[in-house]
Amino acid sequence: MKKVSILIVFFALISCHSSINKEDIKKINGYWEIQKVTLATGEKKDFKVNETIDYFELNGNEGFRQKVMPQFDGKFKTNDIKEQIKIVENSNTFSIEYKTNYGKWKEEIISIQDSILVLKNEDNVSYTYKKFKPFNFK
Repeated sequence: MKKVSILIVFFALISCHSSINKEDIKKINGYWEIQKVTLATGEKKDFKVNETIDYFELNGNEGFRQKVMPQFDGKFKTNDIKEQIKIVENSNTFSIEYKTNYGKWKEEIISIQDSILVLKNEDNVSYTYKKFKPFNFK
């Protein structure tokens, strides 16, 4: 019975991670808005409207993330603060390492698709992003 339980846990962990390859990493480039946050307890918080969104720019495995505020004219406002990022591959998983003047942290890339990005931090909090669609008043 113990072996069966271990196998069930093993397969559950594997199924939580979609297969990510190096080619998928370039999908991170662009504007992303948080759709949902899942705490380590399982509690979820949905975000219907976001005043700020995250802009990722990678050149190879290095780049930056910047918080921006979309404007009604299609432009973005920013405070010009950029978090330096680096993509790291370790044991068939990919992580984003962040670095600022104030600290360093890491988030594992759980899933990445054309329009959905899921990151999990070291406190086991998951962030589900969706690709940002600019305002269109035409």
